[in-house]
Amino acid sequence: MSILRTVFIFIFLSLLVVSAHAQREYTTDSQKAEKAIKEALQNYRMRDHQKALELVNEALQADKDFIEAYILKGQIYEEQDELIKAVDLYRTAIDMDPSFYPRLLFNTAELEFNTGQYEQAMAHFRRYRDREDTGTIKEKQAEQGIEACRFALKQKSNPVPFSPSSLGDKVNSRFHEYWPSITADGGTLVFTRLIPREDLDEMEKTMEGMDKKRRDFLKSMMSTEQEDFFISRKGDTGWSRAESLGKPINTKKNEGAQSLSADGQAMYFSACNQSGGEGGCDIYVSTRKEEGWSKPKNLGKPVNTEHWESQPSISPDGSTLYFASNRDGGKGKKDLWLSRRKENGEWSKPLNLGDSINTSQDEMAPFIHMDNRTLYFASQGWMGMGGLDLFRSQKQGQAKKNEWSHPENLGYPINTHNDEFGLIVNAPGTRAYYASNREDRKNRDLYSFQLPEQARPVPSSYISGRVYDAKTREPLRARFELTSLDSGRVIMESYSDSQTGRFLVCIPTNNNYLLNVSSEGYLFYSDHFTLRGLHRIEEPYEKDVPLQPIETGRKIVLRNVFFETDSFRLERESKLELNKLYSFLSQNSGLRIEISGHTDSIGTRAYNRELSHKRARSVYEYLVGKGIDRKRLEYKGYGESRPMAPNTTAEGRARNRRTQIKILGKE
Repeated sequence: MSILRTVFIFIFLSLLVVSAHAQREYTTDSQKAEKAIKEALQNYRMRDHQKALELVNEALQADKDFIEAYILKGQIYEEQDELIKAVDLYRTAIDMDPSFYPRLLFNTAELEFNTGQYEQAMAHFRRYRDREDTGTIKEKQAEQGIEACRFALKQKSNPVPFSPSSLGDKVNSRFHEYWPSITADGGTLVFTRLIPREDLDEMEKTMEGMDKKRRDFLKSMMSTEQEDFFISRKGDTGWSRAESLGKPINTKKNEGAQSLSADGQAMYFSACNQSGGEGGCDIYVSTRKEEGWSKPKNLGKPVNTEHWESQPSISPDGSTLYFASNRDGGKGKKDLWLSRRKENGEWSKPLNLGDSINTSQDEMAPFIHMDNRTLYFASQGWMGMGGLDLFRSQKQGQAKKNEWSHPENLGYPINTHNDEFGLIVNAPGTRAYYASNREDRKNRDLYSFQLPEQARPVPSSYISGRVYDAKTREPLRARFELTSLDSGRVIMESYSDSQTGRFLVCIPTNNNYLLNVSSEGYLFYSDHFTLRGLHRIEEPYEKDVPLQPIETGRKIVLRNVFFETDSFRLERESKLELNKLYSFLSQNSGLRIEISGHTDSIGTRAYNRELSHKRARSVYEYLVGKGIDRKRLEYKGYGESRPMAPNTTAEGRARNRRTQIKILGKE
């Protein structure tokens, strides 16, 4: 319910109370009706809505034309969320005398809009706007209402494709299911389920011996349900039967609104009223171990405050956390914020997403897609169908910049006059998951649907595998950096698991990428991916990455150094890789290397040796130009003499055309 509408109705009803005490006339000549409405107002102010309704009905039985009684009855129904009944009562009061309480025209129009009655809402907004006593500010509010009605009607006349399907009885139950989250491979689903409290009987036993009045009061204050996490995995026959995540992540209190990391090894979630918390609701993290989930850890300050922090969404590279909060410094009641993980693992001071995303109304339920660029969220402030609508916005500029495109409404009937929130999208960007009580079901269930083309993110695939020491085969914690070869922009940053060496890096398609893997004390590893056109998520890249320790004689191939055909001129994209090599040499001062050039067998041996020599020299000159001491560098062309693969295939010849470095030792 609109706070503004509630305020105006409350002021009006307060005036009625004043009127009663001042013995001013009501719009009734019936003393019985007047007596009943006075008592109804007293009960309404005491929050006894049932008794107030009984008395209002008595007033209307005594006088069916009693305007104040219709307004009070409408307000009671509105507060009980019976909005259609409230609208009908307000309309009756307006039809009797539209000038009796002019603001009721605007309040009714707002309520009609939020119940999907857009044409009726537009008519009432116009009647309110066209009154002589409306005033400039109120006229502007009415114009905004009219514009919103036009938008909603246009959306309804141009519906987007929408055909949701249930995730099935193995996921959905007789309880509420909501807040889905899914891994990049689409194989693991975690969601929140509202179930009866396990300790309810135990709590009731503590009340034995109390007098009935006190026991009934405590029961009325006691929550009979709790939120827990459940997990399901996708197989050949669909989703498996959902199971509780169990302890220590599920407790007797509420946990919900979770976000799985892309690889499913970490989960960020909201928990409220926990001991040792910073505020009412805080954000926690739990990581997956061989023995199960770790004990949840409160992220602490500066992410959590004494205010409300909830609904986290972790970026696919694990470096940025998006969440909703009503903390100080926001644009509205609830805003979207982000915090970035520092190199030491701590989280930065949260940054408000700004006017591009946040409004003076509520923004909630952020979801950052696997492309690390597309943000879905729920908002009351942007033009919509009423209540919370779902929107899509995309990051602009460099990966770490806080700049976003204008939010786009996902359209009708994905959005309706009801509240829509908690939507997520799979890595390919083709299917969305959300919770709904559609199909006349009493409880919310989980559904998926084909996402309309215009609402889709950049399709994403992934590369997964293990990083290890090439000499000992021990797992390593290594840094991954995925860079667009076209723009030079860093798309993803991530780390492998220090215990297992496992990693999963999401790769947005329709681009060419440089992958750099580095760990202190090791030569870096580089690779590139050409993903022009959609690369199927069902065919991800599986690759183990052995890192060579920095020892004399160790070699690595620079897979992202490119030359023009039959030339030693470096292509623009090569500078990204060579800058990585420059950084490596700067961090390992005194290290001496040989730069070697190699070709395939096409052409004469003499030509290939000369070409490879010039190419190696081009790399040498680039590094010297950046400031690396010449004494630390040697270069040589080996032509076709040291092939890595047979020259009988195009793939083999491509592997043989390479630039390589070898550790010569230290100065």
